[in-house]
Amino acid sequence: MGAERLKKTIVLVGMMGAGKTAVGTALARLLAVPFRDSDEEIVKAAQRSIPEIFERDGEPFFRARETEVLGRLVAGPPCVLSTGGGAFLAEGNRRVIAGAGVSVWLRADLDLLWQRVRHKTTRPLLRTENPRETLRQLYEARVPLYGLADLAVDAAPELSVEDMALRVIEALRGRDDVLERI
Repeated sequence: MGAERLKKTIVLVGMMGAGKTAVGTALARLLAVPFRDSDEEIVKAAQRSIPEIFERDGEPFFRARETEVLGRLVAGPPCVLSTGGGAFLAEGNRRVIAGAGVSVWLRADLDLLWQRVRHKTTRPLLRTENPRETLRQLYEARVPLYGLADLAVDAAPELSVEDMALRVIEALRGRDDVLERI
C-alpha cells in the first residue's frame, strides 16, 4: 500500500455491533492517525458511564453532549472517529459531519448484528423484554438514515477487523478530498 495522508476525519456510523470501534482502531493504525470514540469522549467529559448519563440526565442531555463532541472532533486534526449508533440520526450531526469530515456506514445485516450484541450487557437500548425485536426495530428505523452516509462498506461474518479496515480504505481511495496519495 502506497503512502496516503488523511485530509479529513473519517466518521464511522452504523448500528451497535457493526464494528465501528474495532474497525476504527485498525483503520487509524493503518492510516497512522489518532482513533477517537465519541461515546468515550462523552464519558470522559461527564465522568459518568453512558447508562448512568441516560439514567440520570436522560437521552436528550446525552444527545446534546454527543453533538458538542462531534463538532469538536470533526473540526480538529484528521482522525478516525467512531460514533454511537444514534449519532448519525440527528440532522444537525449529519450536517456537522458533512461539513468537515466524511461519513462511512459500516453496513451489517440484522443477523450479524444480533450475533455480536446479544451477549453484551452494555447496551442501554437493548435492556428490554425482547432485545432481538428491539434491535430489529432500531435497525428498520435507522437504516434509511445510515443510507445518507457518504460511503457504505459492507460487513460480513468472515471478514476480519483488518479486512474491514482495508475495505474502508479501498472505498475512500476514490476520494482525493479525503485520502491523498503522497
